[in-house]
Amino acid sequence: MYQIGEVTKRLNISADTLRYYEKINLLPRVSRNASGLRIYYDKDLSRLKFIRRAQRMGFSLDEISQLLVFREAPQQAKPEIRKMAGAKLADIETHLQELHVLKNELTLLVNLCTGSKDGCPIIEGLDTGIPK
Repeated sequence: MYQIGEVTKRLNISADTLRYYEKINLLPRVSRNASGLRIYYDKDLSRLKFIRRAQRMGFSLDEISQLLVFREAPQQAKPEIRKMAGAKLADIETHLQELHVLKNELTLLVNLCTGSKDGCPIIEGLDTGIPK
C-alpha cells in the first residue's frame, strides 16, 4: 500500500495529476484509509505506469482511456489496438519529417550566421523565411 506522497515520488507525478486521473476515470476510484487518505496498491501503480508510457508515446488522455479498456481484454481488442498504434506511428513519422526539415533550416541559419558580417541571418530567416 502506498500513500499519495509515495506514489508521486515513485512515479514522478504530481498529486494534482493523480487526483485528475481519478476525476476523469483514468484511474478507478482509489481506496481510502480510515482517515480519508488515498491508498494506492500495486495494481494502481501499474495502471499509472501504463498511462505515463502511453503519454510518452503521444497518446491523448481520451486515447489512453480507450487503451485502458482494451488492456482488460487485449486479444479481443487486438485489431483496434493495432489500428490506434498504427495511426499514432504515422503521426510520429510525420512529426519526425517536420523535425528533420526544421533541423536543416536551423543548421543553414546557424551556418549563415557564422559567415555573416551584417545583420542576423537567424532573425531575418525567422522574419522572412529561409533564403534559397
